Amino acid sequence: MLPALPDGDERESSEEGGGAGEERRPERHGSTYHSLYGYRSCRSSQQGAGSGDGSPSSAAAETPSSEDFSLSLLDTNLPAEAETELRSFIAKRLTKGALFEGMGNVASVGLSISEYKVGCYYCCFQHENLLEAATLESDINAPEYVVCFLGGSEKGLELFRLELDKYIQSLKINLDLEQKTLETYVNPYLRSWFENAICPIQRVVQLFQEKLAFLLHAALSYTPVEVKNADERTEKDISRFLAAASLQGLVQEGTMTSLCIAMTEEQHKSMIIDCSGPQPQLHNAGSNRFCEDWMHAFVNGAEGGNPFLFRQILENFKLKAIQDINNLKRFIRQAEMNHYALFKCYMFLKNCGSGDILLKIVKVEHAEMPEARSVVTVLEEFMRETSVA
Repeated sequence: MLPALPDGDERESSEEGGGAGEERRPERHGSTYHSLYGYRSCRSSQQGAGSGDGSPSSAAAETPSSEDFSLSLLDTNLPAEAETELRSFIAKRLTKGALFEGMGNVASVGLSISEYKVGCYYCCFQHENLLEAATLESDINAPEYVVCFLGGSEKGLELFRLELDKYIQSLKINLDLEQKTLETYVNPYLRSWFENAICPIQRVVQLFQEKLAFLLHAALSYTPVEVKNADERTEKDISRFLAAASLQGLVQEGTMTSLCIAMTEEQHKSMIIDCSGPQPQLHNAGSNRFCEDWMHAFVNGAEGGNPFLFRQILENFKLKAIQDINNLKRFIRQAEMNHYALFKCYMFLKNCGSGDILLKIVKVEHAEMPEARSVVTVLEEFMRETSVA
């Protein structure tokens, strides 16, 4: 049924209750933090140049432990003592050259705000417009920034590292440290990192409940989805869930593109999600036993209200789908020379619960392989005759 799920549950439970302190997760929604720093290399600019941004925090003390750079506090919701501890941690990482522009890292940090170590995502970036100016004028030293998001555990934040990297992209474009912009855009944007980058999957699970199986099926089968009558956040949440649940990056890019085209041509209809009522109404939706089984795993996990658990379940869902695809492809290779293996292919498709999707995926992948394509054609006939979903 769900052979990969217990592994994920065990990993989450080890974070919550066992082992070293850094693997425990006392933080919840109300205890998330952020810090934004100006970063200047003292070798190519005068000391303190990063402080001339006009913000009230620009006079914050710079890190004295390094002669090569300075860190100036621009915005934070951390207590003063914890902020000093975080700045010391970031300074050590900078000294080691462990930060690369636009690529976030995740680590555990011991701060006075918590008895246990806290998960910390940190990323160094440059303002997009200033970066272009620096590229055109080689003598311009574009200011850099370091942003930190703290909450949950290191393992939990690592699951969302790519989402947090994307979240930083908006800062790169819109960052303006004038006082008005800092208060109206930058500070609210930083404070909302957990709700905007971590919680979408959880909100979608809570919204769809048992109907989540249709959403999982659409993601796996690359069925186009159209959302109607939804507010902006709900529409973005659904889009992010579909992206996170798809096998993008796990199957060949050409396969994914061909499958998208094939599904569009085959169905001629998108799955419609109408959010005009208290519960979403779905039209042209499909599902199978595999997605229904995993839907129950999500719904059962909703009782704990842990967004990191939902992401782990989603990763286990995709892992099991990839394992099934690889098993089917192995059986197909064997069936090219062995009729008994062809029967094994059929029985696997019949029992795995997602034969409808798996067969479409391997059909696209084997389109240019005559022997394998003939095996897939026979399997399609078997599946049609027995009406196996």
